[in-house]
Amino acid sequence: MSGPVSGRVILLNKPFGVLSQFTDKGTSGSARATLSQFVDVPGVYPAGRLDRDSEGLLVLTDDGRLQAQIADPKFKKPKTYLVQVERIPDDAALSVLRTGVDLKDGKARPAKVRRIEAPSLWERDPPVRFRKSVPDCWLELTITEGRNRQVRRMTAAIGHPTLRLVRWSVGEWSLDGIESGTWRDA
Repeated sequence: MSGPVSGRVILLNKPFGVLSQFTDKGTSGSARATLSQFVDVPGVYPAGRLDRDSEGLLVLTDDGRLQAQIADPKFKKPKTYLVQVERIPDDAALSVLRTGVDLKDGKARPAKVRRIEAPSLWERDPPVRFRKSVPDCWLELTITEGRNRQVRRMTAAIGHPTLRLVRWSVGEWSLDGIESGTWRDA
């Protein structure tokens, strides 16, 4: 990021099932959880998005320039995810992610990826489905773009669908010490 941050920056640990917006403009008829249930700070907006079925770090700011720098792929701000996937990907599958996996909207930039031990995270509500016959594995995956559902599409493309997706960090900001559903100033 170039230059000092001139506005307020809030780091929210967005829970599963919450929309990355302050109002629900959906047509489903039933109200869905939004950021307004977790952050009561006027004038801040999400810098980028996190899908409703994903959890973790959402950066909010009142600085429009910073918002654009976080969200725009041209700035290549690294975003690190903890990803639980079906089965255990072999080195060849991880290599595809490291060199850039082909997606329907073009080749993804190379990612940094490694298998990790299951992280110590909060319980998810609802819990991830568990199947005795299908093992799972956790990956730490860092990308520098932010296409729609990109991480999920990347793991699916190598044959390992995502079960749980937690964004752990964006640039220099991380979830360290932020419980699910809570926030702090950066």
